[in-house]
Amino acid sequence: MIHTYLGETILFDVKYKNRTSIGITIDGYGNIEILAPKKTPDERIIQVLEGNWDSIQSKVQEMKKRMDGPQEKVYENNERFLYLGNSYPIQIIQDITITQERVEFLEEILHIYVKHLDKERIKQLLRRYYYQRSKALMEERVSFYQSNFKTKPRSIRITDSKTNWGTCDSNLRLTFNWRLAMAPLEVIDYVVIHEMCHMVHLNHDRSFWRLVGKLMPDYKEKENWLALSSWKMTV
Repeated sequence: MIHTYLGETILFDVKYKNRTSIGITIDGYGNIEILAPKKTPDERIIQVLEGNWDSIQSKVQEMKKRMDGPQEKVYENNERFLYLGNSYPIQIIQDITITQERVEFLEEILHIYVKHLDKERIKQLLRRYYYQRSKALMEERVSFYQSNFKTKPRSIRITDSKTNWGTCDSNLRLTFNWRLAMAPLEVIDYVVIHEMCHMVHLNHDRSFWRLVGKLMPDYKEKENWLALSSWKMTV
């Protein structure tokens, strides 16, 4: 179907199902599909489409960005990086007299202090900052949720995994991906809870998911954030 709204032409498909409410889905290519109960009037479908247009536009643009993939970083002033779910600019301060090259988060800016303007060094400093913040965050959040568990983890490590956000092995050693420092705190909490629940249930059986749901009823929203946003968590 085609509909014009606020001067913009909207292309979307409608599928009629045995359901009681209208739902909107957006696939990985940004295509819009509306699922509607049988015999739903077109006027009602258009009303729902227009009422959710801001949210739909946002999701469509997000999908299109994902298709383009992450842009190659240039490590220059005002380039933006994620931290705790928000995007912040970097400010590079060159000073050959400084005793320690470092990254500091001040006044919503990631300040990077370097002796020389070297992109690879700036990248290394940013990664080290995220490692350090991840370590502190994971220890803090594990401690926060520890009262819900009788068993304590034997260690907490930060790793550079390409496939996992976190793991818990049979020796109760927890590991977390350093990129989690880029995620919102509630998403970090989900990963922490997920791995701590593995201290009780090592597999993903129903008992495991019941425990996760007990501690975080809306955990599926956090999983969805990771699924949709992980491509942006790069340095």
